[in-house]
Amino acid sequence: MSIILSAKETEGQTLSENYNDKLQELLNAQKSMEDAKKDPQNTVITKVLTFYIDDQVYGIEIPDVIEIIEVPPITAVPGVPSYIKGIINVRSKIVPVVNIRSRFGKEEIPFNDRTCIIIVSTGDVSVGLIVDSVADVIPVTEQHISKTPDLTGVNSNKFIKSILEMNDGIKLVLDVSKLIDEHASEENK
Repeated sequence: MSIILSAKETEGQTLSENYNDKLQELLNAQKSMEDAKKDPQNTVITKVLTFYIDDQVYGIEIPDVIEIIEVPPITAVPGVPSYIKGIINVRSKIVPVVNIRSRFGKEEIPFNDRTCIIIVSTGDVSVGLIVDSVADVIPVTEQHISKTPDLTGVNSNKFIKSILEMNDGIKLVLDVSKLIDEHASEENK
């Protein structure tokens, strides 16, 4: 009988040790997750609405986005640059509309059921941006952000705020304030 008790005691100690080992593993995993959350490289600093122009993915930080709408009838305005398609009425507010495709020197294509307008705002100025399609809203951490190369001679680069290196590819985040300021200054010429 003492042999059986010894076996049970040994078995009980082994089970207890296994539970302790598993508990320690779980505690270590939880601590690693908490440490990852505290790491500034893993902290979500903003969210970005991504969209397509051709095969390139662009983004706009969510605080700059007012809404996304289908393309309504656009009233043409004479004497404005060709990338400004006109104006639209959004909830009793007149909003100028810019075709991002033509603004970046790309060939215009006919609108389809995926084409939409992203209404963006900086301060009290709102502008509608015509894009090929909206993709997703993604969380951005510090580790995703790369510095924008200083190539201001490239027309579209002056509107790029940052470059995101994500697992599924590179995304160019637009600087809405520069886009709107540039639009406003060209509109006043």
